[in-house]
Amino acid sequence: MTGMTDPDRIWTEAAGRLKTEIGDGPFSSYIAPSAVRLDASGNLILVTPTAYARDWVRKNALRRMNELWLGLDGLSRRLDVRCRAEVGSPAPATAFPAGEAPRLASVGGVVAPSVPASAISASAFAPSTDGARAVRAAGLQERLTFDSFVEGQGNAFAFAIAKQVASWADGHFNPVFFCGPYGYGKTHLLNAIAWEAQRLRPDAKVVYLTAERFLSTFVRAMQDRSTAAFKESLRSADMLLLDDVQFVGGKTSTQEELLNTLTSLIEDGKRIVLSADRAPTALTDVEPRLRSHLAAGLTCPVEAADRNLKIAVAQSRLNALAKLGVVSGQARTDVLEHLVDRTPGSMRELEGAVNTLAAVAGARLSTLGVEEAQSLLGVALRGGPERRITVDEIQKTVADHFNLKQADLLSERRTRAIARPRQIAMYLCKQHTTRSYPDIGRRFGGRDHTTVLHGVRKIEELMPKEEQIARDVEALTRKLRG
Repeated sequence: MTGMTDPDRIWTEAAGRLKTEIGDGPFSSYIAPSAVRLDASGNLILVTPTAYARDWVRKNALRRMNELWLGLDGLSRRLDVRCRAEVGSPAPATAFPAGEAPRLASVGGVVAPSVPASAISASAFAPSTDGARAVRAAGLQERLTFDSFVEGQGNAFAFAIAKQVASWADGHFNPVFFCGPYGYGKTHLLNAIAWEAQRLRPDAKVVYLTAERFLSTFVRAMQDRSTAAFKESLRSADMLLLDDVQFVGGKTSTQEELLNTLTSLIEDGKRIVLSADRAPTALTDVEPRLRSHLAAGLTCPVEAADRNLKIAVAQSRLNALAKLGVVSGQARTDVLEHLVDRTPGSMRELEGAVNTLAAVAGARLSTLGVEEAQSLLGVALRGGPERRITVDEIQKTVADHFNLKQADLLSERRTRAIARPRQIAMYLCKQHTTRSYPDIGRRFGGRDHTTVLHGVRKIEELMPKEEQIARDVEALTRKLRG
């Protein structure tokens, strides 16, 4: 490959080798959005979108880049690196490789979380409407749209508000804060808002980030002394969506930067959408001023799903898999109900169980009965024979979780601090064992089966309404399975 003179061929070969050496992450962030061009004097230069990217390339990759280039170039030319602001519009020598730069940097104005702090720019490249490219570039999940969101009693209000925000409607609350237990649709709503908002306004800059990405990018910007570029990259957004805000708790400097960013965007009339696993007022690790700003708009709960909604979600996921040809036919209603009852955790866990059922059943899905489904799922989800969970184990786990003694759950005491954990334990016994109501009652101090039935139904009723109970049940389920 040595002795080439065409800059396009040289750059394609050199960049391919460089990508192997430095890895996909740095390459996608700093090299792919750049292009080799000719300056006014006819010299070859690598043009980066920002000064921050230029400085990174100069410090970390330029020397190796020139070694690779000189080993291929028959004219022994060298590369220099400059940012776009320094060179204006130089004559192109190439644009590595055709179509790659816009695909990896920015698509349709939706900004990629993996792009470095100062390189977050929706106007740097021509937009593309290719959905698959947008997913790769923006870090959004293609299937998480409004069309695939299953509406139910616990999320109807949140769904309506999300669609209103995505429509860029005037008079909306700002910021909009979605909160609720882990795995019940908050990330789905934020993804759906981003997709729909960008579709309706292709020229807008829509930025979607997880709080973890916000934190890591900000820290990197401070280390590289490029905080000004980081601030500009976010404060120029028309809509900022920040997922899992609870993760900035305890990070003083990051909270300060987030507060300033929110203040700037709100003053400029830009849209802000956030999510967390609890309401703003419950984010005790977040400093009061930021907490006040988070709560200043509309707090919109996404409640734990009830049984009917879970069944609808399971059916929706199977329908999607059927379209992909993974399964054929419809699952029996009793099989779906069994699957839901056997997966009392979050929607993500339920979708995982549905995926597993689809994978092991395939074309036999429509003829699969409950017993066969239970057998298949027992092996597939546990990686072997299904581990039996006992009533005694549930009682001990629940008592430990609520700082009680196991004897308290079996006693006649009816104080709320004991009665509610006892009902949760009864509910878990019905979910995770094959014991009948009378049998469970006997193991809880000789109680009547109607007491157990009342307790189970009470927890089923409270889970969609009381976030803490839903969280406790989910945590206890994980402990019992783990």
